[in-house]
Amino acid sequence: MEHLSSRTVDVKQMLKCGQLFTCSTVQKGICQMPFMFEKLDVYQKAVDFADKIMVLTEHFPRGYYFLTDQLNRSALSIATNIAEGNGRFTKADRRNFFTIARGSVQECIPLLELARRRGFISEQTFAGLREELQTIAKMLSGLISGIEKR
Repeated sequence: MEHLSSRTVDVKQMLKCGQLFTCSTVQKGICQMPFMFEKLDVYQKAVDFADKIMVLTEHFPRGYYFLTDQLNRSALSIATNIAEGNGRFTKADRRNFFTIARGSVQECIPLLELARRRGFISEQTFAGLREELQTIAKMLSGLISGIEKR
């Protein structure tokens, strides 16, 4: 068997031992153990949002690369800062990255507004994405508050 990182486990070996485990993905009989942030609902929502933005911006006109690029970067920044913050050891570092993620949520709003004004996305799409961002922002605020309470 190929060399496996400490985050992977041979599924057949686990089943022989009768151990219970959770996998985020299973490929070729190898269980990828989740990182802690992968269990966070806010992280999952942020990744889903970034994926939607990637699909959506594929259809933006060629002359608007700046808008496509910035919208994709800000959307992706939400999930990546949640992941990076979760990997930090101090409360201050975690809070900082989660705050940056919340800032990236705010950054998406004017970019989506411009896309709506230019007719690249419909009112309905804009409203749905804005609602998703509001949910993510609230969840991030709760995550930040939770750090401060511990």
